[in-house]
Amino acid sequence: MAGGGSPGEEISAWRPRVEGVAEVFHAHFTRHAYPMHVHDTWTLLIVDEGAVRYDLERHPHGTPLGTVSLLPPQVPHNGSAATPHGFRKRVLYLDAAEGGLLDTSFIGPAVDNPDLTDPLLRRRIGQLHAALAHPGDELEAAARLTFVAERLRERLRPGLAGQPRPGPDRRLAVALRELLDERIVAGVGLAEAAGVLHAHPAHLVRSFGAAYGIAPHQYLTARRIDRARGLLLDGVPAGEVAVSTGFHDQPHLTRHFKRIVGMPPTRYARSGPGPGPGPA
Repeated sequence: MAGGGSPGEEISAWRPRVEGVAEVFHAHFTRHAYPMHVHDTWTLLIVDEGAVRYDLERHPHGTPLGTVSLLPPQVPHNGSAATPHGFRKRVLYLDAAEGGLLDTSFIGPAVDNPDLTDPLLRRRIGQLHAALAHPGDELEAAARLTFVAERLRERLRPGLAGQPRPGPDRRLAVALRELLDERIVAGVGLAEAAGVLHAHPAHLVRSFGAAYGIAPHQYLTARRIDRARGLLLDGVPAGEVAVSTGFHDQPHLTRHFKRIVGMPPTRYARSGPGPGPGPA
């Protein structure tokens, strides 16, 4: 994590390979104060320690622990610590292009009510940040982003929450499973899968979960781990196994392998009995 401008300050920023996310920004600030500025993107902010005070269109706001703040594009705002020890925050900058996750019609509601008290939304944003931290988990991140955006739209326009959603579609789930089976190593993005199958991403993920009791990214990872087990037992080095089974790199394979199998892949490869005794 890169250092900030003052002692004890930390900043980490990156651009993930997830459509709709322009930047991920994590920071711990003790003294830094933002002057008035604007972004071309939506700013989705959660504070993990301390609190932030800010002005949005000349109205004061704050982020007490547990809230979610959504600041719209092109609307000036500032920001500074509201506690003596600064604040620790995680931010997603979301694309504001037409046809994106949140269109311009949501700017007015966000200006009127930028701070949302919503435990479910906050938990989903935390899960999204966790997925975005690991290259190779883009399918999971895209699915979690879809549900975050859906929840934001419902909070900004309460009437949307009352509209019935289409029920799970098993035929759609089967089609997605077939697509994942065809692309075990190459993988498939959620937006691409939704386009191929002519379905809304959230409906696609919900249908798959209802049919199989597992999320699409979990299914794909499990198929890859199953292939990896065979290759490891054949003596293929873990680094080569990672590449040939669709993982981003060996640490990515190791993290998921330990979670599913219960031990690192290198240890798994050595777990069998040694060579037996030679001929008498």
